[in-house]
Amino acid sequence: MHPRRPDGFDGLGYRGGARDEQGFAGAFPARSFSSTSDLSHWVTTPPDIPGSRNLHWGEKSPPYGVPAPSTPLEGPAEEPFAGGSGGSMPGQSSEQLNRFAGFGIGLASLFTENVLAHPCIVLRRQCQVNYHARHYHLTPFTVINIMYSINKTQGPRALWKGMGSTFIVQGVTLGAEGIISEFTPLPREISHKWNPKQIGEHLLLKSLTYIVAMPFYSASLIETVQSEIIRDNTGILECVKEGIGRVIGMGVPHSKRLLPLLSLIFPTVLHGVLHYIISSIIQKIVLLILKRKTYNSHLAESTSPVQSMLDAYFPELIANFAASLCSDVILYPLETVLHRLHIQGTRTIIDNTDLGYEVLPINTQYEGMRDCVNTIRQEEGMLGFYKGFGAVVIQYTLHAAVLQITKIIYSTLLQNSV
Repeated sequence: MHPRRPDGFDGLGYRGGARDEQGFAGAFPARSFSSTSDLSHWVTTPPDIPGSRNLHWGEKSPPYGVPAPSTPLEGPAEEPFAGGSGGSMPGQSSEQLNRFAGFGIGLASLFTENVLAHPCIVLRRQCQVNYHARHYHLTPFTVINIMYSINKTQGPRALWKGMGSTFIVQGVTLGAEGIISEFTPLPREISHKWNPKQIGEHLLLKSLTYIVAMPFYSASLIETVQSEIIRDNTGILECVKEGIGRVIGMGVPHSKRLLPLLSLIFPTVLHGVLHYIISSIIQKIVLLILKRKTYNSHLAESTSPVQSMLDAYFPELIANFAASLCSDVILYPLETVLHRLHIQGTRTIIDNTDLGYEVLPINTQYEGMRDCVNTIRQEEGMLGFYKGFGAVVIQYTLHAAVLQITKIIYSTLLQNSV
C-alpha cells in the first residue's frame, strides 16, 4: 500500500527552516510549511504497518481512545484488506508469489545441476579414465544400461559417491577467488567499460583460483571414480584432508607414476579458463538473443502479465544452460585428458564400465599432457576422447526437462494468482 503524500515530503522528519523548497513549489505553490502549526495538518504512518491510516490535507488525527469520524474521505477509496489487519493485498500476494517462484526456479536449476545429475557425472568420469574399455558409451542408451547394472550390483550409493566433495571444491573455488580478489588488485568482475588489461587481470584471478582448488579437485575426482566395492566409508571432509596431503606430500601412499602438481597446473588452468571464456561468451550471446526476441514480441503485441514474469527469470536460466552445455561439449576431449592425468598414480580402482560389475585398476604411464593426447589417439582413436559422452546427453536432457516442468508449474501458479 503506497501512502498518498506529496512528492519530496519526508513526514515526521520535517523540521522546517533550512530546506530546499524547490520540490514543493511545483505541486503546492500557494502553501507554506514554514510554521509548526501547519505541520499538524499532516499526519502519516509507515505504509508497511497492516491496518495503518494515511491522513491527508484537512484531516485531524483523532485523539487517543476516540474513534475516527465515519465521514467518507474525498478521492478514491482504498480497498480493504482481505483478511483484516493481518491480510495482504492482491498485488502484494502476487509479488510474494513472484519472488517465491523465482527462488524456486533457481533452486530447481541448482538442484538438477549439482544433485540430480550427479550419477551422470560419476559414470562420465569413470568412462573417461577407463583406458581398458571396449565400449565407449557414446549414446545415452548404453549409458542407461550400464548405470542400471552398477545400481543392481552395488546399490544406489555407487552412483552418488563423491557428491559432498564436489560441493567442497565449489566452496574452495569461491572462497579462494574472494580472498585473492580482496588482497590483490585483480578484479572479480569485468565492468561494461572493459579494456584488455582488465580482462587479462580477471583471467589471471581465475587462473590463480584454479591452481588453489587443483589438489582438492584431484581428491574429489578420486572419490567419484573409485569403485564402491573397495571403497571405505570416508567422511565428508576427506576431500579436504586428501587435498592438503597431496600438497605437502603426505597421506595415502601413491605410486611412482603419480604426476607432480606442477605438471598438472597447465592442463588444469587451460581447461578452467577455456571453460569460463566459452561459457561466458555463449551466455552473453544467448541472453542478448532472448532479450531482443522478448523486446520485439512486446512491441508487436501486448504481452500478458504471466509472460512478462516468465521473461524476468527464464532467459538467464536458459542462457546458463546453453553456456554450460556448449562449454562441456567443446572441451570434452580436453577434460578426458585432464582426468587421466589427475588420476594417474593414485592407485585408484574403478568399476568395469563394459560389464557393470567387477573392478579395474588404473595403471597408466603418461609422461605429460602431450604424451597423453598422442597415446589416446594412437591406441583408442579419436573417439577415445569422447568416452562416456552419452552421460552428458542424459545430464543435459534431464536438466532441460526439469526447467520445462518448472516453467509449466510457474505459469500455472501465476495464472491462478493473476
